[in-house]
Parts: sequence; structure tokens; C-alpha cells
Amino acid sequence: MAKGYWIARVDIRDPERYKDYVAAAKPAFEKYGAKFLARGGAFHRLEGAVRARNVVIEFASMQAAIDCYNSPEYQIAAAIRQEVADAEMVVVEGV
Repeated sequence: MAKGYWIARVDIRDPERYKDYVAAAKPAFEKYGAKFLARGGAFHRLEGAVRARNVVIEFASMQAAIDCYNSPEYQIAAAIRQEVADAEMVVVEGV
């Protein structure tokens, strides 16, 4: 079974409240076995628009990645994130 990956590009508008998102998301990430491969850090734009924060999270499967996002635990965190940051997020299937 192929792994699933969240790819998120984020601009944080309120860094202090974003900490609340990170704390609220932790239970969902733990429950669904999330493994952070990239979490912010330096980046180099090659093409197109960029955001300040780039995140890649690995899950055991595409379904686990989708289930994590749709979980009640993560939806609490998502509500916070949506108030304090602008983001694009996708789930992609690994090879």
C-alpha cells in the first residue's frame, strides 16, 4: 500500500495563535501516525508563488492522511489555523 502525504503551504498571520493550532493538531497527528518530513525551514523558490512555511507529513496510507484531516481532533485544530493563517493543503499518494 502506498503512503499518503500532506503537502501544506502556509502564511501565518498570527504567530502566537498559530502555536494554539500546533498544540491542538498534535493529538490527531499522534493518532494517525503522522511523520513530519519537512516543517517550515529554509526553502528556495524555483517557480510560481510561494508561502513562508512549507510542510510535508507522511502517513502510512493515503486513506490515513485523509482520515487524519477529517478527524474530529484535527478539525478543531483546522478551525484555529483557518483563523490565523492562509494555506493550501493537498494529500498526495506516494510511489
